[in-house]
Amino acid sequence: MLNLSSQLLISGMLGGFVGLVMALTGAGGGVLAVPLLIFVLHLSVQQAAPIALLAVAAAAVFGALLGLREGIVRYRAAALIGTLAMLTAPLGVWLAQRLPGRSLMLAFALILAWTSWRMVKISLAAASSVGQPRPANHHPCNIDPADGRIQWTAPCARVLGSTGIVAGLLSGLLGVGGGFIIVPALTRYTDLDVRSIAATSLAVIAMASTSGLLASHGHGQLDWSLAGSFAASAVIALWVGRRFAKSLPPALLQRGFAALSAVVALLMLARGMGWISN
Repeated sequence: MLNLSSQLLISGMLGGFVGLVMALTGAGGGVLAVPLLIFVLHLSVQQAAPIALLAVAAAAVFGALLGLREGIVRYRAAALIGTLAMLTAPLGVWLAQRLPGRSLMLAFALILAWTSWRMVKISLAAASSVGQPRPANHHPCNIDPADGRIQWTAPCARVLGSTGIVAGLLSGLLGVGGGFIIVPALTRYTDLDVRSIAATSLAVIAMASTSGLLASHGHGQLDWSLAGSFAASAVIALWVGRRFAKSLPPALLQRGFAALSAVVALLMLARGMGWISN
């Protein structure tokens, strides 16, 4: 059993890794944070989820503010998705307190596997479209070439709203920020560029994870010492990582994240099935 000092040190290192992933991809913070806390610090899903939410919330707020300063956050889209996510996150927290840990681990494994598959699909689609003109009016949410804003239509509001509902529910249930849902959705349903998608995703994650965090605190599940170390390191790493994100190929980042997600999914599946233990 690790002493408190060792736990704080390891928690800080894990938080730094999560913040770096968030900076480079706009996704994956919570969805990797919880498995890392489970396997390295031997926490339960119910213990790890609130810690991950605090770290993801802090890093996402910081990243979103930087994105707003650069003018790349689509704040209307973020407000719609984020508001609905905030409303459903407490329901996810309520469910998490009533479901067995093994079921939550298996759910995590499935989500990580899906995330890995989606990231590979997105990177392959992007690679195949290099040098080809992007089809006009291909997405439910298109950018108006006159003013650079999203053209709001009923289909656009519907797909973004449903994204917020699902992201919020999973945020509270599993302690994730929801970026693994939001980034693929914005990539599929809008014609925003990669940096704008990542920044908008962080703005939504900040809203959803804050709501889930408050609900988790109300259930008495948050270890503030571990969470503080984890969160502080995540914020610092996100700030540093953003400086490198611009110079790295998006396809490389997506495939690297996909490979990591696949490995963690297998570990979570093995843990949930009882094939490996602490």
